[in-house]
Amino acid sequence: MNQPIPFGAGRPAEANDLSDVMQRVAHGDKQAFSALYDALAPLVFGIVLKVVRDRAQSEEVAQEVMIDLWRQAARYRPDAGSVRTWAATIAHRRAVDRVRSAQAATDREHAQAAREHATAFDEVAEQVETRLESEQVRRCLHGLTELQRQAVTLAYYQGLTYREVAEALRTPLPTIKTRMRDGLIRLRDCMGVTT
Repeated sequence: MNQPIPFGAGRPAEANDLSDVMQRVAHGDKQAFSALYDALAPLVFGIVLKVVRDRAQSEEVAQEVMIDLWRQAARYRPDAGSVRTWAATIAHRRAVDRVRSAQAATDREHAQAAREHATAFDEVAEQVETRLESEQVRRCLHGLTELQRQAVTLAYYQGLTYREVAEALRTPLPTIKTRMRDGLIRLRDCMGVTT
């Protein structure tokens, strides 16, 4: 039984031969694609490997390029260039895309690591600042009269209204309002807050 001679066996692959093979691939001919694969896979892999420089990734990209050639075979135009040139162009673009994608992923990881590092530093700085402010507030509260300190503490740390503070301290409401106003002014001055 006569076996068909595989494409390119016994003779050099010429541009017209690949162009004809590409026409058949465009019509879904799997044997033609097999011949096209045999003719172009080494070229495609070589181009991709030079750009990507990682053998495993280069193999993946080369496979993707060959699949693209199968899917896009109908888009090939012989008057625009040879099949080899078209395949080489697709291979180079895919390889560059892979390198850019890998670089973008690396850049994102570095940026995330920098943000996490900066966040940890900021959290520590914020905790120290909060602690220092708390100590200053406590020191300034001790500079108030007993009624002022109690009124401010009830209002700001326990969330009571003026009326509730007056009831809790059994003091007339106008007195509480005056003491709180005077106490807050003294706190502001003690803490160095400018209005």
